[in-house]
Amino acid sequence: MNTTGMTEADAANEMMRLAKAIAYHDRLYHAEDSPEISDAEYDALVRRNAELEAAFPHLIRDDSPTRKVGHAVASSPLGKVTHEVRMMSLDNAFSLQEVAEWLARMRRFLNLAEDTPLVCTAEDKIDGLSCSLRYENGRLVRAATRGDGQVGEDVTANVAHIPDIPQELPAGAPQVFEVRGEVYMEKQAFTALNAAQHEVGGKLFANPRNAAAGSLRQKDAGVTAKRPLRFWAHGWGAVSQVPGATQSEVVGRLREWGFPVSPLFVRIEGDADALVAHFNAIGAARPSLAYDIDGVVYKLDRLDWQERLGFVAKAPRWALAHKFPAERAETVVEAIDIQVGRTGKLTPVGRLAPVLVGGVTVTNVTLHNRDEIARLGLRVGDRVVIQRAGDVIPQVVENLTREEPRTAFPFPDHCPECGSEAVAEEGEVDVRCTGGLICPAQRTQRLEHFVSRKALDIEGLGEKTIAQFFALGWLESPADIYRLRKRRSDILNLEGWQEKSVDNLLAAIEAKRTPDAARLLFALGIRHVGEVTARDLMKHFHELPALRVLAERAHAGDPEAASELTAIDGIGPSVVEALGDFFHEPHNVAVWEDLLGEVPPPRYEVKTVASRVAGKTVVFTGKLETMSRDEAKAQAERLGAKAAGSVSAKTDLLVAGPGAGSKLKKAAELGIETTDEAGWAAIVAEALGGGSG
Repeated sequence: MNTTGMTEADAANEMMRLAKAIAYHDRLYHAEDSPEISDAEYDALVRRNAELEAAFPHLIRDDSPTRKVGHAVASSPLGKVTHEVRMMSLDNAFSLQEVAEWLARMRRFLNLAEDTPLVCTAEDKIDGLSCSLRYENGRLVRAATRGDGQVGEDVTANVAHIPDIPQELPAGAPQVFEVRGEVYMEKQAFTALNAAQHEVGGKLFANPRNAAAGSLRQKDAGVTAKRPLRFWAHGWGAVSQVPGATQSEVVGRLREWGFPVSPLFVRIEGDADALVAHFNAIGAARPSLAYDIDGVVYKLDRLDWQERLGFVAKAPRWALAHKFPAERAETVVEAIDIQVGRTGKLTPVGRLAPVLVGGVTVTNVTLHNRDEIARLGLRVGDRVVIQRAGDVIPQVVENLTREEPRTAFPFPDHCPECGSEAVAEEGEVDVRCTGGLICPAQRTQRLEHFVSRKALDIEGLGEKTIAQFFALGWLESPADIYRLRKRRSDILNLEGWQEKSVDNLLAAIEAKRTPDAARLLFALGIRHVGEVTARDLMKHFHELPALRVLAERAHAGDPEAASELTAIDGIGPSVVEALGDFFHEPHNVAVWEDLLGEVPPPRYEVKTVASRVAGKTVVFTGKLETMSRDEAKAQAERLGAKAAGSVSAKTDLLVAGPGAGSKLKKAAELGIETTDEAGWAAIVAEALGGGSG
C-alpha cells in the first residue's frame, strides 16, 4: 500500500492508528515480555508509519514511533536508572538494495568519493534483552535495561548472577566505561526451563528472548540466579576514554577484558555485496547456532566517522540491522480454537499438525481475527503455508486448499467463556466479549484495573492478592471488594497475613467507599471510557444513573439520546456504542447495580478556582519534569481550563517542556501564546494562592 492519492485526513488517521498499535506492541514486547505478533509484522507497522511520515512530514506527532525507543518502565517493580548516554535502537534493512542505499547515504553525508573504501563490522544480531553495565574505577557499579532508551530498570543485583559478566575490569581500563550488550538464553537452556516450569505449573515463555527478559527483570534476584542466562557485548555508552580508534579495536578490547562477543564478528572492506555475502553465510549457519538470532548488524568501523554521522531520532546513522526473512513450511489445520484475552478480544488460534520450521516444531498459529480467517478462506482440514518470524507464534501466509469444498468456520457471536454477546464495533475488525466484569477470562484483570492507581487506587490489593482471593471465591466482582471486611478472620488464616496487614488492607478499602464518580466509571473498564472520557461524561451527567439511562436509550435507537451524548465535548460514536453494549449485557447491569449498592458515589462536581486560563483551552507538549501529564491536565481542570491533546486555532495556551516538536512549531505559526513549565507553575500558584473553590 502506498501513499499516492491519500488525503491529509486519511494519512493523519492511519498514523494515529499506527502509533497506538505500535505503542501497544512495544508495551507487550519490552515491558511485559509477552508479544502477540511476530517481528516481521511489527516491522511492517513501523515501515508503513515511516512511509506516511516521509509523505506527510508536517503530520509527525510528538509521540511518533520514529522518536521512541523501547517502552517506559513506569510500572516496573525495579528501581529506575537514567542513562547518561541514551540507549538507541537500530534502523532495519530487508534487502541488498536497502543495504546499498545505507552505504550510499553514509558516503554522501561524509562527502566521500565513490572509490573511497568503507570498512564495516558485521555480527549476528542476537535476540535478547539490551543491558548496560557501568564500571567505575574498574568495578561494576550499576546494570540497567534499555527501557525507553532514556530511563531503564536497575538490574545490578540480578546481573551479579550471570557468569559471563565480569565484576571487575583489569588494570588500565578507563575510569568510567559502560559496556552495552545483550542478555540472552540459549535454545537448549530455554527448552529445559520451560519443561521445569511446566512441571511446577509455572509460567511458560514464548521464546528464549522472553525467557531471558522475564528472568532478568525480577525483583527477587534469587529467581534470576536460578535461570541459565548468558551475556555478550557489542558496544558501549558513557566512557571517560575510548580504548581504540575503530569499532573492531574496541570490541577486541572488550574481549580482552573478559566479555564474550559474537563468535561471528568480522571486519569487512567492500560494498553491499560483501556485507550481504556474510549475511547469507550467517543465515545458513543460523539453524545450528546455540542461540536465536534475527539478523546481522553492520557498523561503520571508523569511530571518527561514526561521530560525524551522528544519530537520527532513535538510531545511529552509522549502524544497520539487516533482518532475516521469515521461515516457511507447509502443514494442515487440525482445529481452530477461540481464546478470550484480558480485554475481551476473541482471538482464533489454529492447531496444526506438527511441522519443523527453522529448527523449531510448530503446533499453533495465530489467526488474528475474524476477518483474517475470511481473507484466507480458512477451515479445519485446510493445508496451509506458515511462516515463522521473530520466533513468536507463526502466521498463515497462504491457504493451499481454499477451493476444496468444506464447511466454512463459524466464528462465534457469543463469548465461549461466559456466553455474553461478542461484537465488533463499527470500523474495527476485532470481535470482543461484552461480558467484561463477569467473563472468567477477563475478571481478574478487570479487578486489577478497578483497584489501580488511576482508578480506585486501593493500596495493598495487588495482582497476587486479587488472584489469591479470586481462587478462593471471595472476589468475583468489584462489589465483592467492599464485602471483604466480612472475611477478616478468613484472611487472617491465610499464610503470610498478619493482623496489621489485614487491617491496613480493609482500611484502604473502606477509605474508598465514597469514591469519585469519574474514577468509579473509569474503574469499570468500559471500552473507550478512559480517565478523560469518564471525567467528560460525569461533568455532563453528575450522577451515574443518569448516564446509564441515556446510554440505554441511545442503544435502543433513540436519536435524541445519541445526539445528546455525542454533543458532549470529547464523546464520539465509539464511546456511545461501547456504553450501549455495556448496559445491554444483563450481567454487566447486575454487577453495576451491585456495586452502586455498596458504594454510591457522591454527586460529581468539578471545583474550580478563578484563574486567567478559566474557560480557555490549554495544550501540554514535550517532557514535563516536575509533574506527570495527568497531573498537569488535572491542574488545568482545577483552574477552569480545558486540557486538549492537539494544537488548533481554538488553542489559547501551549505549555512546552523539553523536546517539544511539531505542536510548538504549529503554535508559533498560529500565534498562540506559549509558556514553559515554570510559567505554568506560576499561573497555577497565582490562582491557588488567591482563588477559592
